[in-house]
Amino acid sequence: MKPTVSDLPPESSDPATTQMRQRALKLFEVGVEEADPARAVEAALKGRSFHNPLVIAIGKAARTMAEAAMRHVTADMVVVVTNYENAAPLKGAEVHAASHPVPDIQGARAALRVEQVLAHAKGEVLALISGGGSALLPAPVTGVSLEEKAEVNRLLIGSGADIVTVNLVRQHLSRLKGGGILRAAYPSKVTTLVLSDVVSDDLRAIASGPTVSPIGTPQEAVAALKDFDLWDRLPSSVRSHLSQDLPDMGDLPEGEIELIGSNARSVAAMARAAGGGVAHGVHVFPIPLEGDVAHAAEVVVDCVTQKGIYLFGGETTVKIKGEGLGGRNQELALRVAQLAAARGITDYVFLSGGTDGRDGPTDAAGGLVDDGTLARMAAAGVDIDDILARNDSYHGLDAAGDLLKIGPTGTNVADLQVFIKA
Repeated sequence: MKPTVSDLPPESSDPATTQMRQRALKLFEVGVEEADPARAVEAALKGRSFHNPLVIAIGKAARTMAEAAMRHVTADMVVVVTNYENAAPLKGAEVHAASHPVPDIQGARAALRVEQVLAHAKGEVLALISGGGSALLPAPVTGVSLEEKAEVNRLLIGSGADIVTVNLVRQHLSRLKGGGILRAAYPSKVTTLVLSDVVSDDLRAIASGPTVSPIGTPQEAVAALKDFDLWDRLPSSVRSHLSQDLPDMGDLPEGEIELIGSNARSVAAMARAAGGGVAHGVHVFPIPLEGDVAHAAEVVVDCVTQKGIYLFGGETTVKIKGEGLGGRNQELALRVAQLAAARGITDYVFLSGGTDGRDGPTDAAGGLVDDGTLARMAAAGVDIDDILARNDSYHGLDAAGDLLKIGPTGTNVADLQVFIKA
């Protein structure tokens, strides 16, 4: 699978910069291709045997994963739940489209359908899980409405909380997360193939862990919400539910689970494509790039000590303070451009993009900046400090011609970054 480049940033007048931009984009594409869900599913199913299983595919890569599985497995039924951008008819399968990142009524209806077919499973279930599944399959607990659960999701995303914390809370507000599919399918055996969008590859956090035990307890979810100053802003029904003496969710039926794709694997593929290790000028940041985008920008720029290619993978966060449009990758790209200018770093390009092709509520995957980005913004009458204060990175990058648009990729293994210094 190769993402379609629908809108490359404009070419620089400097041929060297143009060449670096093209190389950064090519390396990013290699990382996305490494996370090809069809190839990963087919490799995982090779040599396995199933007897007319129920196939449930959930997440941004769900349709592609289901299609690949159907080439190897004769399924009793196939149910797919994916985001609107990746939804398309699939012969022999039910395809349900829902909203991401904020849940909607179509997702709630899809969740009910999944519960219904799981209750009638005939002995074997093949679950295909990918990133985005948390929002796409909302099944609120009794007493909490879909609108209230969506509000919790909105508050968490805007708080700067990492994905593990977000999913810790989500699990205790859902019937299907934190092992819910295992419970709903019992006594059928559940085999799960997972394409990870969580940089730690914590199976409990990917799509909020529908076939594994929860990340933590309700008490830990409450503590996390208080740490982010969200508790008093939550709907009263949510506070009431989490304050109950809830039953232990960790006692689950057994299941089999396999990780078939991840951010780390994509970064490794990028490094191979770049030409090898440090001796060849290729530097791989050894830990995931996480945390607030302002700090992450400093980490990236601090790494650049000499000419070469610097590769990163991870998932940063943005604490939303303004009313602008953008996403974590777009804001990271602008902050790196601003910091590089402040430190006098020239002759570089930096790309930060979401492997699913979508960054935040925008049509861009991220940004591809260089040492001319700030000048192009200024020439367009755009102030970088104002843009960042309003979390309006989309319009800042658009003014510079530096939005990275590749279209939906059908996969999702978090974010990838490439810094090239000439």
